[in-house]
Amino acid sequence: MGEILALGAIAGFTVFLGLPLGRLRGASNRMRSLLNAGATGILLFLFWDVLAKGIEPVEAALAEAKGGGAWLHFGWLAVVFAVSLTVGLMSLVYYDLWLARRARATVRFGPGAADVRELRTGPIARLRPAERLAFFIALGIGFHNLSEGLAIGQSAAGGQLRLALVLVIGFALHNATEGFGIVGPLAGETHLPSWRFLGALGLIAGGPTFVGTIIGQSFQNESVFAAFLALAAGSILYVVIELLAVARKLGHKDMTTWGILAGLLLGFATDFVLTAVGA
Repeated sequence: MGEILALGAIAGFTVFLGLPLGRLRGASNRMRSLLNAGATGILLFLFWDVLAKGIEPVEAALAEAKGGGAWLHFGWLAVVFAVSLTVGLMSLVYYDLWLARRARATVRFGPGAADVRELRTGPIARLRPAERLAFFIALGIGFHNLSEGLAIGQSAAGGQLRLALVLVIGFALHNATEGFGIVGPLAGETHLPSWRFLGALGLIAGGPTFVGTIIGQSFQNESVFAAFLALAAGSILYVVIELLAVARKLGHKDMTTWGILAGLLLGFATDFVLTAVGA
């Protein structure tokens, strides 16, 4: 079990490989458009991938119900998936709206003075827009990586150690590209993110792989699996909407299109690695 947990940690750790790009200096507006769009493409692939995997147990339950199985089981999984998808998307929407209202209500009393109300909004509210977007990206990817950890842990718990090792290798390659997606909005910013902030983003995005491995070793539950995938899909969809808004502000339609295409192809390339080894 110790070895499996160590492998799960390695699979999540590769997220950190792409994070130093967030401290890239002197990036032109065209380069920022390309990086932002590349992050969008990677997340679009993840959104499709998460939805496809998350709906599988619901479709399987529907097929069983049509063959004489329990319709109640199908209904339960469908509700879990729909509610989790809604929560993953709309919770971030309303949280961002709440932060915006608090920011408008906050009054500063002069240079260097902090309003008590501003401190009460919490650390996320004090982040700059690009940093807040990067945080939301890491959060969505964290939900996604939790499901990957569940797959690793459940494979090991079922005695399929070779499959678990293959999954670790594939997810490690896959997570390495997600680091670039997280820092896409940060690259080329005037105020560079601190290494501490980048480290926190890496823990939020990659840490759940390790946590999921622990949970997957303990028990197997398709409702929990579907719920986490749907939460991830909703969170990622919110971030994609935000990134597209940033792309519109930056302009450079050609670089945006190339970046999205490159991100999509990179996502599929890492997925093909998993398919090639039979995972």
